[in-house]
Amino acid sequence: MSTLVIASQLDRDFNDVIRQRLEQTHPGAQVLDAPAGVPSDLPAEVSVLLARPINVRGYLASDTPPPGWPYGLKWVQVVSSGIDFYPKWLFDGPPVSTSRGSAADNIAEFALASIFAAAKRLPDIWVHDSQWQFSALRPLKGSTLGLLGFGAIGRSLATKARALGIHVLALRQSSTPFEVEGVEAAQDIHQLFSRSDHLVLAAPLTDATRHIVNRAVLASAKPGLHLINIARGGLLDHGALLAALDEGPLGLASLDVTDPEPLPDGHPLYAHPRVRLSPHTSAISSNSRHEIADSFLANLERFLNGLAPENLANPQRGY
Repeated sequence: MSTLVIASQLDRDFNDVIRQRLEQTHPGAQVLDAPAGVPSDLPAEVSVLLARPINVRGYLASDTPPPGWPYGLKWVQVVSSGIDFYPKWLFDGPPVSTSRGSAADNIAEFALASIFAAAKRLPDIWVHDSQWQFSALRPLKGSTLGLLGFGAIGRSLATKARALGIHVLALRQSSTPFEVEGVEAAQDIHQLFSRSDHLVLAAPLTDATRHIVNRAVLASAKPGLHLINIARGGLLDHGALLAALDEGPLGLASLDVTDPEPLPDGHPLYAHPRVRLSPHTSAISSNSRHEIADSFLANLERFLNGLAPENLANPQRGY
């Protein structure tokens, strides 16, 4: 059998984890450090590509694939769950799978931390002198969490929320039953917004979902709603968001994603008093190297055994 050669666009410390793991299962396999961006000039012996997002920080890859694409590749895995950060031609060659679910717990924990911070007014209640002012803090038990989208992140967040006594109301694209006991299905997006105290956007970005949260949807929100976006900035109309924060009914927005990323200096979301903005970091953890390796190596075994990889990308579905 020919030597297994993998090209990876991840940072070297991520690739070192994969190398160490492969030494135990496939001695002799090679992992080549490939530059980020459009994959090009891959050696002919490379059969597998582990790719990182390409269309990021204002860079857009050409609609035309590089000369020679897809080289000798037989399979590509991307390290994200969504596929909107990649050019369309990437999906016209060998099978492409995603790392869907590998960071679900990290993102769910981040969303839950945002909910705790809002309900318990953190860090506003920290005191720095003897002039203590007691505050009534909002309980989470008995509140309603809305979920727009119910994939791996939604399942993880719903499980954690239910354990805290939070009612979970969810809306998903398919009619598939929810995999978490006690989750209620919303009739439509307007009911989802009108009944939720905290609402997490966890849906993929597609042509159909771009700006799905618009002025009409935000107008139906429950007064004081805390809106959390950990998915894609394009799901949310930022102009409509600012109006809903200034004029009602929104109370707070916690945004880990924006459109574009990063927002240009001076953008009003940076300075708005009811916006909490983080730099698309909810999926990243001190354990990310091992989480990505787990996802990739599990699919690598399927590839080597002639099986279709799990989480095959579907451009129409958005993941």
